[in-house]
Amino acid sequence: LETKLTKIVGSDGRVRYVLNGKKWWSTGAMDPRCKVALVVCKMDYSHPSCAAEQRNAKQQQRGHQTIVIVPMSHPGIKCVRALTVFGSDDAPHGHAEVSLNNIELDETAVILGEGRGFEIAQSRLGPGRIHHCMRAIGLAARCYELMLERTMQRQTFGKFLHEHGSCREMIADSRSDLEAARLLTLACADDIDQLGAKGARDKIAMIKVAVPEYTSRVVDRAVQIFGGAGVSSDFPLARALVGLRTLRIADGPDAVHKVTLAKLELRKAKKRMQSKI
Repeated sequence: LETKLTKIVGSDGRVRYVLNGKKWWSTGAMDPRCKVALVVCKMDYSHPSCAAEQRNAKQQQRGHQTIVIVPMSHPGIKCVRALTVFGSDDAPHGHAEVSLNNIELDETAVILGEGRGFEIAQSRLGPGRIHHCMRAIGLAARCYELMLERTMQRQTFGKFLHEHGSCREMIADSRSDLEAARLLTLACADDIDQLGAKGARDKIAMIKVAVPEYTSRVVDRAVQIFGGAGVSSDFPLARALVGLRTLRIADGPDAVHKVTLAKLELRKAKKRMQSKI
């Protein structure tokens, strides 16, 4: 983390913090409706008033991340530049490089407590990934509908597109991908209801990898059927494809989730093997 939160304990026992650093990819920072920022930062106990905590921090490998809330109107926050997504400014949502300079905060700005940043992040990532996948399925379903309509409106070589065998194959594959994505997400949601997010970690990792891939294939086929129009801004297909490709990075890249899933599966296999002994 390039952002640190320095803790200072005054002679009267009052605690204050000083936030410094840089955030390179701050989602929503360019949106004029954004009034507060949630900043993940690393605790810094280097101030002489925190000598004991500094010694403890050196012994601990985890628990250094903290989340604080900062008003965007603070003079220490500066949006250095807007970042693009595949060449688009993603307005009005917007992403930005943000600098944080000597922002003084009190204890009320710390969410849940020092060193509990990952705990806070993980509490929303499970259900959050379900929402990502639900939106991805809805988006792909809309593109699929547009694809079907296109095949019944456009003609090539004297036949409607849907009368060509290759087009029918794309329709069948797309419907199968959509249903697979929907059922996998539904199964994951059911596990979260029954077992909680922690008990459904395998399915959460599974959908985060599989659903963006399935839905991207659907939209990619729709773009192919639309031809040049599919990559233009006249239809939502190109933007949908960019969004789904980006989803394979958001909330952790595919490789991370595959590692998580593999570890969980190997753990289950090990328990099964031990039970047979």
